[in-house]
Amino acid sequence: MPFSPCGEQCWPAAPASSRWRLAARALGLLLVVVLVLVTAPLLVLASARTRSAWLSGIARLLLGVTGIRLRVRGPRRFGQRGVLVVANHMSWIEALALAAVQPVRLVAKREVRGWFLIGAIAAATGVLFIDREGLRRLPGTLADITGALRSGQPVAVFPEGTTWCGTAAGPFRSAAFQAALDAEVPVRPVAITLRCAGRVATEAAYIGGRNLLGSIGAVLALRDLVCELTLLPTLAPRGDRAELARSAASAITAVTGVAHPPRSGGRS
Repeated sequence: MPFSPCGEQCWPAAPASSRWRLAARALGLLLVVVLVLVTAPLLVLASARTRSAWLSGIARLLLGVTGIRLRVRGPRRFGQRGVLVVANHMSWIEALALAAVQPVRLVAKREVRGWFLIGAIAAATGVLFIDREGLRRLPGTLADITGALRSGQPVAVFPEGTTWCGTAAGPFRSAAFQAALDAEVPVRPVAITLRCAGRVATEAAYIGGRNLLGSIGAVLALRDLVCELTLLPTLAPRGDRAELARSAASAITAVTGVAHPPRSGGRS
């Protein structure tokens, strides 16, 4: 199981927050949830292009109503064909940010399937769920990722396997990179930062004992939260998966300034 030592000790003292701002954002979030509940059932009748446009639109709405400003540096899209998108991981915010740039098939932990509303949306939009404890199922999951990439779909994965606070980071697990090698598609590293007033917004990280609702509430209370995505040059599917993982981690570290240590032990 991936492990992150990040917890409450990473959060700064909570500043006084505006009740009006919190209430307005909570109302906006509720309205978007209602919109999702009304429109999501129609996705089964929609084309793939319509589902993609819906996903990007909802992601942008959710970022907007929660007060998160999205900035994108580099290319405006991950790729025109199959590409494995890999990014560092701090929060649920990154999934929205990636989808807002370009709809992707996200690889997520199996537990997300059971989250209220989010799980249903994830399943409807083609999220690939992975059982982090059932390693015997990993070959099947990798086969699904490889198939999606071969069919020309972009697939996004967080190789750390769990969330970190943003001032520290975890090693990149190499298993998903094998799918890019097998499908012979490039890897697009994406460096993600969460900042408030120029500092790393560790309080926006989904870490420690905080549940999803608590994390959403903490984000709603923040002022001037900026999520910046830097789309880095693609890496050719060459070498072995461990080498590809190291190259992606190094590229992201060069932007964030936070090192991803090498992983000891096995290769998965």
